[in-house]
Amino acid sequence: MPRQYQAFETLKKHQAVLHDTVQLGSGMQLAAWSNKNDCVTQEDPDHHTLSLYIADGYECYHKTRAGWHNGGGPDRFCLMPKHNISSWDVRGALSFVHLYYTDDHLRQVIEQTWDRSPASIQVAEQVFSEDRQITQLYRHFLLSCQWQDNSNHLLLSSATNLLVTHLARQYTQLQWSLPQVRGGLSPSVLNRVKEYIHGHLADPLSLADLAQIAELSEYHFARMFKQSMGVAPHQYVMNARLIRAESLLRHTALDMTTIALDCGFSSSSHFSHRFKSLRGMAPSALRAELLR
Repeated sequence: MPRQYQAFETLKKHQAVLHDTVQLGSGMQLAAWSNKNDCVTQEDPDHHTLSLYIADGYECYHKTRAGWHNGGGPDRFCLMPKHNISSWDVRGALSFVHLYYTDDHLRQVIEQTWDRSPASIQVAEQVFSEDRQITQLYRHFLLSCQWQDNSNHLLLSSATNLLVTHLARQYTQLQWSLPQVRGGLSPSVLNRVKEYIHGHLADPLSLADLAQIAELSEYHFARMFKQSMGVAPHQYVMNARLIRAESLLRHTALDMTTIALDCGFSSSSHFSHRFKSLRGMAPSALRAELLR
């Protein structure tokens, strides 16, 4: 059963409109919301929440000891630690994306990335703050793809892993330097990972899946894979899916939906959109060209 996040459930009981959401496993969930003319209090959640304002938000007010204060707007972010009580008065329109993640997941990322175990983790609350890296990860990765398409889960899990790593480094008491990663994967490990990828192209692969095959942390695996292959894992997997799709289009009479599912896409429309954006023509156009 999917994990329930208290902040997510609280918003569902208010006037907030849920536009999209996806469970990423490992204690993480993304949710895209909009809200207007609403008062929301998050009471003692058992998880952390990272919120990025996507549009508007200028009339969103946060309750402090000195009263209500605003400072929102596009690309401002709020980081709400677990067990943190916060009240919000949304007086104007607001579109935002939440990333919910558990303290266990944060600790796992820290231990795997730095190979060190902190005695405790204190996440620092941030309200109406700015961070270029958070904005770029949201805008260029999390908001640039369709969350419901299984073929995008590797990209989503890779981007959220980078986000949580960044948050651990910048907004906890640890502030450890990121470890240096030199060299790529050994030939035997690389072959094992590639064999797994090509044998599971129909599945919604995640970064955790591939890192486990390599017996590495997600942070180290992603960087070592790119050292070896010259592209990030999600780029390699997407290209492998499209190569398989091209082969099926050329050498079989399978319908588009069957090809899409066989190559890890959730539907023929998702498959067609991604194929056209990366190959310059729709899969139906390629097949029609072959039949001439």
